[in-house]
Amino acid sequence: MISKLHTLSARDINAQDHQSGRKVWFQYFDSHITFVNSYLPRLKYVHNNPVHHGVIACAENYPWCSASWFERTASPSFRKTVMVFKVNAISVRDDFETEAIIQVERESGVKPPHSK
Repeated sequence: MISKLHTLSARDINAQDHQSGRKVWFQYFDSHITFVNSYLPRLKYVHNNPVHHGVIACAENYPWCSASWFERTASPSFRKTVMVFKVNAISVRDDFETEAIIQVERESGVKPPHSK
C-alpha cells in the first residue's frame, strides 16, 4: 500500500512540477516494535530528529515536528519517562542528507519545510 501511495503521489507531484523522473520519496522503513524498552527510546528519537539532523536547536520549536504536540498533550510523568531513555545506542537507518535538501531547493526554487 505504501509503495503504491509513493508511486502515484510521486508521479502526480512530478507532473505538476514538470519534473519527469525526479525522486520525490526517499527510503521508507517500517518495523514492528513490541518491546517497551525499545519503543520508548525510539519515541524520544523521533521527537528529537530535527535536532539530531541540525535543522533546529529545539525540536519543540520546529513546526513540522511532533515534539511540541508531545510536550502539550502527554502527561508530565510519561514525558519524563520517555526523556530519560538514552538514544545514542539506537541504530536506525536514516538516509537523510542535507545535500539532498539543497539539491531540491536548487532544482525547484522551493525551500522544503524541513530545511534550515
